Amino acid sequence: MQIDFHHATTYVLARLAGFKHPEANIIAYSAQYVDDATNSGIIHFTNGAMYKRYSSAHKMLDYRNFDELASHRVWIPFHFLPGNGGFPAGKNPAGTFIEKIICRPDSPIAKDMVNACIMDRNNIHGLHRLGITMHVYADTWAHQGFAGVNHKVNDISKLEDTDNPDNRLTSRLKEFFQDKFDQKSSKLIGDTFPLGHGAALSFPDRPYLKWRYKDHNKKPVIRDNTAIFLEASNKLCMAMQRFLAGDVNANVSGLQDHEQAKIEALFRSIRKDDGKKRHKIWLQHISDSYFGFRPAKLEYKAKGVRSWKHEALGTTKEKDDQKKKFKYDDKFLQSNWKLFHDALLAHRLYVIHDLLPQYGICSA
Repeated sequence: MQIDFHHATTYVLARLAGFKHPEANIIAYSAQYVDDATNSGIIHFTNGAMYKRYSSAHKMLDYRNFDELASHRVWIPFHFLPGNGGFPAGKNPAGTFIEKIICRPDSPIAKDMVNACIMDRNNIHGLHRLGITMHVYADTWAHQGFAGVNHKVNDISKLEDTDNPDNRLTSRLKEFFQDKFDQKSSKLIGDTFPLGHGAALSFPDRPYLKWRYKDHNKKPVIRDNTAIFLEASNKLCMAMQRFLAGDVNANVSGLQDHEQAKIEALFRSIRKDDGKKRHKIWLQHISDSYFGFRPAKLEYKAKGVRSWKHEALGTTKEKDDQKKKFKYDDKFLQSNWKLFHDALLAHRLYVIHDLLPQYGICSA
């Protein structure tokens, strides 16, 4: 999923779940910032204090530039949560270990992850962790069938946009990837994109798209992203309602029919390939009270002036100078940027060291 869902739709779902604007803003910003927290390392302050932060994404997600995707530590805990074949702890899917790693929508692992977040709701970074969790939870729908590791399980063929069967997709892919694409089989060659859904390009992330492909076993797969995204939206709303209730077993309503209809209308009607352009339209609808709650001026800046990082450290740079020393302010400890990174670490440690081992999955 892209910024239109992770930021704008998540904000809408948080408001419809019952959060007020300030809280929903933190949740939505955190959800999107998972894709933009590309820097890691130690922050040094002029008074001798230090803070270590971790990245949850890689810079330059260019599908042609595999070298930029060399590190896999971020993919499993933040983008391709293993699904254990949809089985509960103690049971294994048929086949080899890789079947446990493939991402599955709303799996028992995903539900345990959401429940752990709800149990941590009173932490100072509770809302930030909720946003992070909602990002990962949503991606279990968009990234289903793919794994966050280098493996042939991600090797697909016959990729086709069924909404536009005559759009010469194969020719465009050949032009885009050149000698890495086999035009005869509509397949990316060799080990070019064995990580995640790289071979599927951005097809899993566009809310309006209907598409199909053949998986690594040559089995046909048909995807209706609108239906998939709507299911995810309802489940995210329910998760946030339970967070508000402070009860992982609370009986909640999820989205009302008229709310779901409005979200579906935007999923289907905003048909721009560029997620940032779709995001801009969503923000306009939010400011126009399209969804029924009071109008809100919502914006998102990952870096630069008005970003969380700028508010916390006073820097507008895209990438930090390792020798740079920042002026320390006591407000740093309560800054959204610092709390986000605290929550990021809490989430990562829980998923890798507590949650996945319960399902017999060992990850770096």
